[in-house]
Formats: sequence, structure tokens, C-alpha cells
Amino acid sequence: MPVPRPGETWAVGAVVLDADGRAFAQRRSPGRRLFPDCWDIVGGHVEPGETLLAALAREVEVGFPMPKARGETGWRLRTVRRLIGVSTWEGDDGQGLRHEADFVIDVDGDLARPRLEPGKHTAYGWFGPEDLERLKENRAPGETLVHDVIAAALDLRG
Repeated sequence: MPVPRPGETWAVGAVVLDADGRAFAQRRSPGRRLFPDCWDIVGGHVEPGETLLAALAREVEVGFPMPKARGETGWRLRTVRRLIGVSTWEGDDGQGLRHEADFVIDVDGDLARPRLEPGKHTAYGWFGPEDLERLKENRAPGETLVHDVIAAALDLRG
């Protein structure tokens, strides 16, 4: 498991697979600073001093809050199946180089009714091998990280 070094910027990503082996992705809002109106996996930045797994659990829960007083369905990290890989990339927001660790995970919660984080995401979908090209929508040529991570996760099933 990679360990972020002081001064490095890290992010984590989570690929959730449904019972049919399709991967979950959500469309970022058009007003987002980083990759607006693009498909993305669940995840986000690692806070200073935070482990990758702690950040992963936090990001899954933040992206899909589970209000205790209401019956709305959200997700919580149950199991990390495996590390897909680590990549290094530079966003379109001018914030410099980032390292990203992506995982295949299992969650607790209703996969049929994911809750999108208000203001941050506008749509969601479940992507199988035949849908992977859609993940490149609104991305610059050669910008295929989300596509490649989901493709790798689908190959890892089993």
C-alpha cells in the first residue's frame, strides 16, 4: 500500500461493481473547477496525515451520506477488494501534480438508489465493457484515467 509523503498531493478513487459486474460512475457538475461535466468514480483528496484507506472510507461516506433520522439510502465502505493501481496526473485546475490510488471496493447500501452529492454531481450510470467509451465524454484527447481505471476494475472481477 502506498504511503503519501509530506508535500505530495494524493487522491483516492473507488470502483463499485454491481451484481451484473458493471462499474458505477457519476457525472461531475458543469461548474466544478476540476474536470467539469466529466464522468468520474467515487473518491477525492487525501487530507494531510490521513492514510489512503481512511480517505477512501471518508470519501465513500461523504459522497453518499446516510442520514440516520431519514430512510434515504447511502453507501458505506464495507470491503476493499484490491488496489487497482497508482497513477500520477495533473488536473485542468492549475493545482499541480497529483498521485491517485484506485481501488475496487464493496459497499453497504442500496446500489439501485445511489445518492449524488448535491451541487457536485448531476447524473450517475452503471458501465459495462460496452459502455466504456462514454467515460471519455468531455475529456481532452488522451485523458483516459477514469476510462482506464474502470476498464481495469472490470478485468479484475472474479
